[in-house]
Amino acid sequence: MKRLFPLMLVLGLAACGDKPAETPAAAEPAPVAAEPAATPAPEAPADAAPAAEAPVEAAAPVEGEPAAPAAPETPAPAPAVDMANAPREGIDYTVLATPQPTYGQGGIEVAEVFAYTCIHCANLQPLINTWKAQLPADVRFTYVPGAFGGVADNFARGYFAAEATGLLDKTHDALFKAVLVERKFETGSVDEIADWYATQGANRESFLSTMNSFAVNAKLNRARQFSMRTGVNSTPTMIIAGKYSAVANGERGAEGLLQTVDWLVARERAAAAPQPAAQ
Repeated sequence: MKRLFPLMLVLGLAACGDKPAETPAAAEPAPVAAEPAATPAPEAPADAAPAAEAPVEAAAPVEGEPAAPAAPETPAPAPAVDMANAPREGIDYTVLATPQPTYGQGGIEVAEVFAYTCIHCANLQPLINTWKAQLPADVRFTYVPGAFGGVADNFARGYFAAEATGLLDKTHDALFKAVLVERKFETGSVDEIADWYATQGANRESFLSTMNSFAVNAKLNRARQFSMRTGVNSTPTMIIAGKYSAVANGERGAEGLLQTVDWLVARERAAAAPQPAAQ
């Protein structure tokens, strides 16, 4: 193993963890879909009129008059699941305080913020490959390289340059292996990274130029802003629809993380489905 590689790993692995930094919780969270039992209502008189089964649809606004303000958005209904295995808010996922713009456009987005120096991301990658191949047509998966500064930025530049030159599919999994198993990198500099991509078929000088280009600088800043806005502080982190953040934990592991993502995707799908008209 090259001598300087441990220093590079220390810098890169600073963003790599099983879960985000913990914050004190006021109480142990309950399962998402569980609701407290309703307090029995006082019995109505026998001759009382039955309650309406559904609220009356609001009348259309009169032309020339301002429309009434929209009712506040309610949380998306959770899909039907075995409550014993339902993802738990505050443990398996968190709801972002403010919904954020997605990284890309179209469908229900699942964005994985990852780092090539993160062993947890490397271990998750084979599961991601199988999982994303079976995604429904309305779900869009995207990688977001963690732009956390230093070595992480250099590898993110390599990712975007590989994407621009058509080498990403060939090199994505291989780079995890080169960094964490084969220990091909001594410092993680942009020159060293360009050298490695040259072994994968890239023109070294052209690739290095792309890594330092205006287009890649813009993508790097966009990735950094996305991670900051969504509160990412460890990798791998999944951001679903710009509303939810999910990480693996020791209890459910990587497979449990993907099950949580599927559950949140189903929740978003249910929220977007047309609601039956009130009778």
